[in-house]
Amino acid sequence: MMGGRSENPELWTFLESLHRGELLSGTVTAIEQFGVFVALDEGPDHPVFPGVGFITVPELSWWRIESTFDVVQVGQRVSCEFLQFDTWNLEARLSLRATQPDPFQAFADGIAVGQKLHGQVTKLVPFGVFVQVADGIEGLVHLQELTWTPVQTPSEVVRAGDEVTFVVTEIDRERRRLALSRRQAPSEHQ
Repeated sequence: MMGGRSENPELWTFLESLHRGELLSGTVTAIEQFGVFVALDEGPDHPVFPGVGFITVPELSWWRIESTFDVVQVGQRVSCEFLQFDTWNLEARLSLRATQPDPFQAFADGIAVGQKLHGQVTKLVPFGVFVQVADGIEGLVHLQELTWTPVQTPSEVVRAGDEVTFVVTEIDRERRRLALSRRQAPSEHQ
């Protein structure tokens, strides 16, 4: 534990004054595999960390990233949205992606349930397959929606890398999920 209000009154007061959704700017001071530290322009320094601001990996980008180093560099100026006061670490949890347009919403604007999509199978999981339908956008085809005849595993029907045609069955904007069906897609040999 970092120590409470009494040891770091200035820092505590600063963090308590922040509101969710507020924009904070600062400079990237350190990049770790688990996230990125940001020294904020406003507010005091952190007693232990290289910055009072911290961005976890999922909050760095809307895209799936291989490495935190792909997104930002040390010394880079960033503007982030404040998420919450992490009282355990005495830091401001920040989001970089919240300041950028969400590619899923833009994609969802252009499609409708019942529409046919082409995509590439990216991953097989026990309950179905993930299909990339656009840059950074994946949909899920549940096992029972893969084929007309029941199968035990997706590998009986498709492999990663296969190009396939699907029908959109559900667009969940809130959870940024796309449900697809191959069973309902008109096949070439019906």
